[in-house]
Amino acid sequence: MLPTGIYFETYGSEAQLLKTPRARIWVALLVVVLLGVPYIAGAYVLGIGAQAFITLVAVLGLHVTVGMAGQINIAQSAFVGVGAFAAAKLATYGLPFWIIIPLAALITGLVSVVFALPAARVKGFYLALTTLAAQVLFPIVILGLPTDWLGGLVGMPVEPLTIGSYAIASPKQFYYFTLIIALIATYAAFNLHRSDFGRAMKAVRDNDIAAQVMGIDVLRIKISAFFVGSLFAGVAGACTAWFLQFVTAESFTLFASVWYLGMLIVGGAQGPVGAILGVLFITLLQEGLHEIGTEIMRNSRDSGGSIFAATNVALGASILLALIFEPRGLAHRWNVLKEMIQFWPFPNR
Repeated sequence: MLPTGIYFETYGSEAQLLKTPRARIWVALLVVVLLGVPYIAGAYVLGIGAQAFITLVAVLGLHVTVGMAGQINIAQSAFVGVGAFAAAKLATYGLPFWIIIPLAALITGLVSVVFALPAARVKGFYLALTTLAAQVLFPIVILGLPTDWLGGLVGMPVEPLTIGSYAIASPKQFYYFTLIIALIATYAAFNLHRSDFGRAMKAVRDNDIAAQVMGIDVLRIKISAFFVGSLFAGVAGACTAWFLQFVTAESFTLFASVWYLGMLIVGGAQGPVGAILGVLFITLLQEGLHEIGTEIMRNSRDSGGSIFAATNVALGASILLALIFEPRGLAHRWNVLKEMIQFWPFPNR
């Protein structure tokens, strides 16, 4: 829904991501606010922000696979882990970050293709089991390889992130680095919807038989969807490696994959806005509940186990409530709110 008087004379202008000056102003203000956060926030908040940006990149990749192509993937954490170990290993050779990130993404994408091949024959629950196999095999392979390859049970230290001769060491610097990566990934995800490949993925998602009749190579699209989604995971994995400074197989669990999928469900799988809102909502809820749990621990004799278990229950309940009451996610609520503002003071129904 566009304001009255807004029209387009060319297809290029109509296909723009930000179609109105007002939309461009709002996005510019959002970027300015994000850039200004380090000047008013402490190291703890900046660490949460950097972690949220990394998570957003991984969830955007899941949006490509699940939301656009309709291919269930519950192994995104494993693919993030592949990217993290690839980046940690590549960093030992002294490669610059602008080579490590693309190579880690490419390695992750190629690994995902192995598990994407069954997607040509199975759907739904059976496809979920196939991706679950990737999540289960990930730690087995890491632990089974020689220790001098990927560290085995101990894990691998990660060389500090450097840009040229400039070391990225402080929380403020890493916040800005991950913010830039997240902005690039978000821009790529939005543009993917406007591409021929993006439209083909959505056609396969809606009806793969009809898409094949129309001449779309369904097998190629399904495999490519896993590949592209895992490219995002590989980038997120490289950033995670630099963020943690040490990578182990235990850092990339099935639990994390479920939360990635939960964020997408809560936010809405149909567009990148859903991924953004889902990551924002779950991150704020998670950190808020952790703060409440920490405060209760300080004022009681509880060791904290039951409190943090209750935190996970609350987070799981948020996913269930989203599925029951708003299956289209927070992105749908956001669109309804925008329409209410545009139609005000008239009713929008």
